[in-house]
Amino acid sequence: MNPPSNPLVAPLTLQSLQAWHTGLSKAFNTVDDGIFLRHLATALTALTPIESMMISLERKGLPPQLLFEQGIVGEYRDEIINRYFSRGYLLDPFCLAVENGLAEGFYHLSEIAPDDFFSSEYYKTYYLKTGGAEDCYYIVDLDPQSKISLCMFQGLSGECFACDPLALLRAVEPLVRELIRRFGTADGLQQLFRQATQGTPLVLAPANLNQQIEAAFMSFGTPLLTAREREIAHLILRGHSVKSTAKVLEISPETVRMHRKNLYTKLEISSQAELFALFIDWLTHSRSPADD
Repeated sequence: MNPPSNPLVAPLTLQSLQAWHTGLSKAFNTVDDGIFLRHLATALTALTPIESMMISLERKGLPPQLLFEQGIVGEYRDEIINRYFSRGYLLDPFCLAVENGLAEGFYHLSEIAPDDFFSSEYYKTYYLKTGGAEDCYYIVDLDPQSKISLCMFQGLSGECFACDPLALLRAVEPLVRELIRRFGTADGLQQLFRQATQGTPLVLAPANLNQQIEAAFMSFGTPLLTAREREIAHLILRGHSVKSTAKVLEISPETVRMHRKNLYTKLEISSQAELFALFIDWLTHSRSPADD
């Protein structure tokens, strides 16, 4: 799924440009304060319409920590906020890319997602069923183990990000990134983190690297599944096609199909939807990678 090539969008007006600069001014003036993220979100929304937004702290080996959100519809809050941040993130293409060292910058979902992601049960559950169609991200490095992600969702109105809005968001990426980095190394982030964790100070230091997200994947289905079957189950859940799975594992597509058939038989399921439901249920009743 790629952004539309012939968008019918309103041009950047003088009024929206003034609102963007007003929001930027407020963001600059509050970079040491927790209110900074709200001003930054207001500025970006003035630049181009953004339906909803989430800003999170991403630390290697640990679950993401929500810092700010706006625009999430009430009926979807439990699915997006509670389920996503407790377990659902383990299959999110951005979280997985960040965990694997994604460079800071601006990314659209189509640049990050596996080849069959838009047909995956994860996409149907955490995007389409919660009113979204796509998202794009700013990723900002704080230190070698910590990043801040700013995720912008579109789809509640039935509209996707068109080329012009994406070009605007990409064009201002250096400025947005520098602002977020200053906030992330100042008192503002500490304020928000203490509020979110009931007074616990934030230490930007390497996480326990023995507790990787991959550990959660590789214990799913034991003792029924072989190690190879678990690998294939996880790639399917992440949104890889048979061809892509075969390429990642350096085996033939026929071998992938054989392992998929075997793991479905062992788990007594017949579809990716059932596999996804089993995996999410298993995550809900097991420990997260950061629990140890």
